Amino acid sequence: MFKRIFLSLIVLAALIAAYFAVVLNWSYSTGDRAGWIQKLSDKGWICKTWEGELALVSLPGSATVEKFAFTVRDDAVAAEIVKVMGRRVTLHYEEKVGLPTSCFGDTRHFVTHVTVANEISLSPGVVVHADPAAPAASAASVPAK
Repeated sequence: MFKRIFLSLIVLAALIAAYFAVVLNWSYSTGDRAGWIQKLSDKGWICKTWEGELALVSLPGSATVEKFAFTVRDDAVAAEIVKVMGRRVTLHYEEKVGLPTSCFGDTRHFVTHVTVANEISLSPGVVVHADPAAPAASAASVPAK
């Protein structure tokens, strides 16, 4: 009797471990989002994860700002995001479905890579190069009308 219960517990633990291995290593979807990092914080009582928001602007000059909530599990990726805060970035993410608790993160979107966007598209065919090394235009260099 004891042997049967012990074997059942071992099988149950193996099934749970296999489920988590599949869910954590398989992505429902992958993609990229571009915008400005608005928030990044290290959250959690026991399971610490980085939770953030990316401000997306669908049309330049529009008042509506959509927010993309994301989770970062890797401290090195979180450090890279902190370095580029305030600049337009592209976040590469993987969407994980089926994680049963918030211990793995508050969102389904796990950021795995960040790159700085060097061009900002204002409209089709109109691109502004956002080179951080380029000097900013001052009011004195603008001709008076």
